[in-house]
Amino acid sequence: MAFWSNATVPPYKVSQRLLFAFTLSLSLTYVCYTLMSCYTSLQFPLHEAGGYLSQTRPALRPEGAAAATSAPGLQAATGRAAGQPQPQPQLSTAQSWLDGDAQEASTPDFGVQRLPQAIIIGVKKGGTRALLEAIRVHPDVRAVGVEPHFFDRHYDKGLEWYRSLMPKTLDGQLTMEKTPSYFVTREAPKRIFSMAKGTKLVVVVRNPVTRAISDYTQTLSKKPEIPTFEVLAFKNRTLGLIDASWSAIRIGIYALHLENWLQFFPLSQIHFVSGERLIIDPAGEMGKVQDFLSLKRIVTDKHFYFNKTKGFPCLKKPEDSSLPRCLGKSKGRTHPKIDPDVIHRLRKFYRPFNVMFHQITGEDFDWEKDENQEIS
Repeated sequence: MAFWSNATVPPYKVSQRLLFAFTLSLSLTYVCYTLMSCYTSLQFPLHEAGGYLSQTRPALRPEGAAAATSAPGLQAATGRAAGQPQPQPQLSTAQSWLDGDAQEASTPDFGVQRLPQAIIIGVKKGGTRALLEAIRVHPDVRAVGVEPHFFDRHYDKGLEWYRSLMPKTLDGQLTMEKTPSYFVTREAPKRIFSMAKGTKLVVVVRNPVTRAISDYTQTLSKKPEIPTFEVLAFKNRTLGLIDASWSAIRIGIYALHLENWLQFFPLSQIHFVSGERLIIDPAGEMGKVQDFLSLKRIVTDKHFYFNKTKGFPCLKKPEDSSLPRCLGKSKGRTHPKIDPDVIHRLRKFYRPFNVMFHQITGEDFDWEKDENQEIS
């Protein structure tokens, strides 16, 4: 009571004390609001969106997606309190997509970065980009857009560097990448096996003669000064000796490269896609790919239309896009005219290797029947 008493305190002292009390109360109020604001920020962090900062609640995890950040086995260890409602059955990510929840399921804000469970390992100019773009339509697949080249060029950077390149995935989603040069890299099978021996491998193959010409066409577009295809294809054209050391020719000796992979992976873990049928019947080939990857058949014929200008199928435009998804200008180039005698000699050169490849894989790609189908 002495604080407020003015019996022994001069009036000006009372005013000072009242002013002090008022200031103290304001300070305490400010501190309280500051603490409350900090608490709110911890609950609802600021996110940068559209060029400005907006305060948003954390996005809810889509139905069917397991919490990537929850401790494994936590519920099993702690049990469930009596009377607590049982969890609703979870939908798969694929089913969520069908029900309209796929946009949340595929957002990079969720999930964790994982090493790939499936890799498109080849072959160059076989149709790997077309396959990758098609499989990325599937809501249960997340894939790297660029070629990492980890197992042939950057292996010394380590698996954690490789993992850092991968997109985030939810439980039940498949992480993929494609680097066509892996198929012809001698060290790649052992390195992938060391990473995960259960990795599924996909190889897109194509008539090796057409593939070699397409390979040359790509190089020619970048280096117009290179010799003609006919010159590069032969060690001695007079004797008909094919130069198998030229990469454009060597890549097409599929049986030789496959033997290297079979030293580490069983044939059941390798799926072969026909580059020619990927043009003629993309939905059919994609159906088999989805089966191999243990995915629900969601990418079907409704996702494709044939582009007459380019000469191969394109993906139909998504609802939120104004343009269809076709491969870039580097795909579907017009091939230079090659001497028919050179083509005949190349077919003869590849024939025994093709027979061996068919015997190993059990696949008949009909290259002898249709030599002119193209996919670039």
